[in-house]
Order: sequence, then C-alpha cells, then structure tokens
Amino acid sequence: MPQVVAEQWVAVATETAFAVSQTTGELRLRWDPFIRHQHLIDAEHPGKDVRTLTKARVGPTMISRYVSFRPPSSVGMTMEHGPWFFAGFGGGWRFTPAARNGVEGTLAVWKYTYTIRPAWLAPVAEPIGQWLLGREIRARIGAFGRACADPEILAAVSG
Repeated sequence: MPQVVAEQWVAVATETAFAVSQTTGELRLRWDPFIRHQHLIDAEHPGKDVRTLTKARVGPTMISRYVSFRPPSSVGMTMEHGPWFFAGFGGGWRFTPAARNGVEGTLAVWKYTYTIRPAWLAPVAEPIGQWLLGREIRARIGAFGRACADPEILAAVSG
C-alpha cells in the first residue's frame, strides 16, 4: 500500500498545533490550500466516528470518518466514499513535542495511505499518486506551519 508522508515543525505547543489542525469553516479555508469546501456531517465538533465531507481544490470529493481522535497527539481518518480511483484511502496526523534550536514546539507528521482501483491500473497510477499526493500534502502541511504562526488563527484557537 503506497504511503505519502510529510512533516513540519512549528513553534507552538502540541495542544495549539492540534487545535489549528482541527479548525473548520472559514478559519480552515483561510489556511488549508487543499480544500475548497469542508464540513462535519451531523456533528458540531471533530471527534471519533464523526464524518466529514471534503471537496478538494483540485476536484475530488470525499466523505471520511475519524477512526481515532486523541487530542493533542493524533487523529486518524478513513475514506467512506470518494473518488472512483481509490479502493481505499486513510490518513493519520501526529503531533509530538519537539524542540528545535532551543525553542520548544511540535513536530507534525502527516501520513496518507491509499490503494488504487482497478488493481491493473496501480503500476501506472501509484507513481502519479505519489507525486501528486506528495505535492499536495507538502503544500498543505507547509500552510499548516504558516497557520501556526498566524496571530489571528492562534487567537481564534486559544479563545
């Protein structure tokens, strides 16, 4: 099963990094370049077994479900419905305390795994998926890093 991984160190506590990662609505749209639209389905807040509808900026729509929700250290999700070319798709985001150059902060590591359908297409589609998903996840986690330094976003998650 192919996997795409990206990481970003941020100069905020894990609780804050986690809170930024779980923003919704207009606040999420302000920093997350991957999504065009996202909302929780039949829930007010993210949590285990909560479903999310996400429309990606590049086109596909996915309904995913949180399979784990462990503030402030991790979340995991799995695709329930999504683009025809994914037989399976899942992701996990981890947040670990980490210092850099004497500054306390958080290391965010985001991993996504997927399988392609039909299976005969995998040898061609997986390298494309690695490149495309890799590019998207690196841009997304970079934007997350900038959000963790944005005073307005930080004020919104701490207030």
